[in-house]
Amino acid sequence: MFAAVDLSDEGGKPAAVRENNVAIYSRARPGSPLKEFKAVGPIDAPTYAVCAVIDDFQNYPKFMPFMTECRLIKRDGDSIIGYQRLSPKVCADRDYTLRVWKRSWPASDGLVFMSQWSPANDLGPPETKGVVRVKVCEGKWLLEPEGITRTRATYSIYTDSGGFLPSFIANHVSLTGISRLFAAVRKQVKDPRYAVRQL
Repeated sequence: MFAAVDLSDEGGKPAAVRENNVAIYSRARPGSPLKEFKAVGPIDAPTYAVCAVIDDFQNYPKFMPFMTECRLIKRDGDSIIGYQRLSPKVCADRDYTLRVWKRSWPASDGLVFMSQWSPANDLGPPETKGVVRVKVCEGKWLLEPEGITRTRATYSIYTDSGGFLPSFIANHVSLTGISRLFAAVRKQVKDPRYAVRQL
């Protein structure tokens, strides 16, 4: 079960991180110093529009935080393989290849969308000198309708951030990145092209 993120150095009573109307929770991953994170927040757009933003991965460098490159490697049955490179300000560039699966199903006020991913570095480009390869990156978006014009978005992530970052820094990077991610999606979904319902 996810607990609220503990911000205290003493390990006292956990306090939920609430920033820009996003609640961020964490839990320990057995056998790892890194945490799994889950964030929940509203987005003022229907689920299909938010899904269209998340699916627009080849344009991620234009609006997603830290993203400098994102390209489709191939479509593989019910999944896609995509390569991403990030340039965080606090450390060297990171990259990884992911396999992403999508599902959707009807709900009372529209469609629920789920996008889930796991590492697929063996299917992407080889490691590049000066760029740290991220070996662990598992996550999921769950987009549920709250009425016909609003989405309850849940984002889950577990990643090692790559390299030799101390776990407390890697966990902080994940926390900061989640808040910026929600802000980016909320801003991008205002673009009218995402409001066109896909048939």
